[in-house]
Amino acid sequence: MKFSTRAIHAGQTPDPTTGAIITPVYLTSTYVQQNPGIHLGYEYSRTGNPTRTALEQNLASLEDARHGLCFASGLAATDAVLKLFKSGDHVVAGDDLYGGTHRLFTQIFQQFGMQFDFVDATDPQRVVDAIGETTKMVWIETPTNPLLKITDIAEISRICREKSTLLVVDNTFATPCLQQPMSMGADIVLHSTTKYLGGHSDVVGGALITSDDDLRDRLAFIQNAAGAIPGPLDCFLTLRGTKTLDVRMERHCKNAEQIAQWLQDDPRISTVYYPGLESHPGYEIACRQMSAPGGMVSFVLVDESESHAREMVSRTKIFKLAESLGGVESLIEHPISMTHGAVPAEVRHKAGLSDALIRLSVGIEDLEDLKEDLDAAIG
Repeated sequence: MKFSTRAIHAGQTPDPTTGAIITPVYLTSTYVQQNPGIHLGYEYSRTGNPTRTALEQNLASLEDARHGLCFASGLAATDAVLKLFKSGDHVVAGDDLYGGTHRLFTQIFQQFGMQFDFVDATDPQRVVDAIGETTKMVWIETPTNPLLKITDIAEISRICREKSTLLVVDNTFATPCLQQPMSMGADIVLHSTTKYLGGHSDVVGGALITSDDDLRDRLAFIQNAAGAIPGPLDCFLTLRGTKTLDVRMERHCKNAEQIAQWLQDDPRISTVYYPGLESHPGYEIACRQMSAPGGMVSFVLVDESESHAREMVSRTKIFKLAESLGGVESLIEHPISMTHGAVPAEVRHKAGLSDALIRLSVGIEDLEDLKEDLDAAIG
């Protein structure tokens, strides 16, 4: 089956009891057993739930992988990956990461003895140079949050294979609709399903995808042992979202491409970050590994003051000032005071994250309305 068909049907069959075409929300905490230890595939809903199973199978199919595991949030999924390792293990990560990921690495797991180095992963040699004898994992986002840097997944995967190092790719911004890291050699793909996969700003969740049976078993043990699982209604809402992922992403990308070009041509804007622009340093790699550039756009005003950026993001009407991304409605934010506030200033500046950067999650509204809204807010 092609992608759009799998998005609607994978992991889901009509309910055998009623014929209901939509997977039911199994609001149960436990399951009756025929004899002690003898059951119909489910025993306790922390361990497994039929609604969650449907979502896990659906997401695995979308990434063209064998296994999916769902969690209560994207960070809960990240936490599960880090629990594969121990004190003394070393991680190489990209230097432009979601602020919550950076905080989890440096303020939680670092205190337990894990070591982290952050490098510009758009330069594969920097990744090579950072890998040492204790390196167990390379962690990348592509496109990154919020600078939309592009990393060559296939090349980093080649490096990781040579170094016997695990490669994890956060595919939240691209979604499996636009990019499939497993096909380029990633060992684990992570999603914050809160974003484009859910797509309607009404559910929080995360997922890990892999085709490695051993990794799946180790992660499933952590999922059950730690218990950071989504509820069945969360899974139901996310399944509803994946059904329209293909058509939504088409509109997100169409609007974002037009807005990025419009911003680039505007004399009031100094810099636009969007991998669909030929001026973007990762443009050629993005064309090679993504089917479209995505729905996220970042930019800096000519007046590169933090105060001016704060004022601008507070003036939009259709673009709502809010954290998160990937919903049908357009959002605008000021990363250093919102999603990336936990990242130390010196770290942000070293990675190229300006205090004046503005990030857009371009929704599926009418394009002209979005342009008019931004035009009035820029002033």
